[in-house]
Amino acid sequence: MPAKRLSVVVTRRLPEAVETRMTELFDVSLRDPDVPMTRDELLAAMKTADVLVPCVTDQIDAGMLAQAGERLKLIASYGAGVDHIDVATARSRGIIVSNTPGVLSEDTADMTMALILSVLRRIPQGMAEMAGGQWKGWAPMANLGHRVGGRRLGILGMGRVGLAVARRARAFGMQIHYHNRRRLRPETEAEVEATYWESLDQMLARMDVISVNCPHTPSTFHLLNARRLKLLKPTAVIVNTSRGEVIDENALVRGLKAGEIGGAGLDVYEHGHEVNPALRELPNVVLLPHMGSATIEGRVEMGEKVILNIKTFADGHRPPDRVVPGLL
Repeated sequence: MPAKRLSVVVTRRLPEAVETRMTELFDVSLRDPDVPMTRDELLAAMKTADVLVPCVTDQIDAGMLAQAGERLKLIASYGAGVDHIDVATARSRGIIVSNTPGVLSEDTADMTMALILSVLRRIPQGMAEMAGGQWKGWAPMANLGHRVGGRRLGILGMGRVGLAVARRARAFGMQIHYHNRRRLRPETEAEVEATYWESLDQMLARMDVISVNCPHTPSTFHLLNARRLKLLKPTAVIVNTSRGEVIDENALVRGLKAGEIGGAGLDVYEHGHEVNPALRELPNVVLLPHMGSATIEGRVEMGEKVILNIKTFADGHRPPDRVVPGLL
């Protein structure tokens, strides 16, 4: 007799190829229409499924896990970050958590460079001028931005994404600096000609561009707080494609308004999709709707990782991307 297929609930629509493969392998419940699940819907799914496939916008806290019941055994998250899941509580209840690391590093690094270029070269202002029919022709002093080559880039968090950013920025002629929990191996530093700063404060005070590429953890919440933002040069630019909670958004707005910070390029925000209205009004800020990982190829690869994690679990083995508390 064939083994019983796992019951899998997916909280949002995924690429068609991913959903088709899931349907072939598991007893899957797909999300239709494609809207976020309410807390009650998430709780109901956690009580009836063997496996839950949430996205990074689905908050799964200790209270929800306490009501999950005995059936749920795997949370195969569709995304690299897991700060939306109480991983320690899940583990204490015998629920494995997996994620999809390493898939989106290149895509996110591409978007980081796009934001750096957009802010320094004032690309949105030029597009708005053209769209509004306001361009009167070339002029020596019109739309002046700043040269990218030769600028000091300080990378906050030199993991997969940070290294991918460093490789791209080096090709643009930028000088690479970084702050990280641990210093890279000498050969890795040499590859991107990177300078390590043990002191974040000292690095911030000397950079032209800061790229935030670290995860959101209790230790990185508001890592760029009001005091540290005041260390930046008044011409410095901040780009964030990682987690909005790393920056004190209100302090950032104050610095930008006061001319103490030269500009910002943001793809993530402290309060999710609730963007600080003041950011929309600033001419030296470029805002994107969390597009850093939004490529078709990346989304399919994420789905393939989710399927591999579930299939490995179903076969009685440890999922390859199991998340272990304390190693985040």
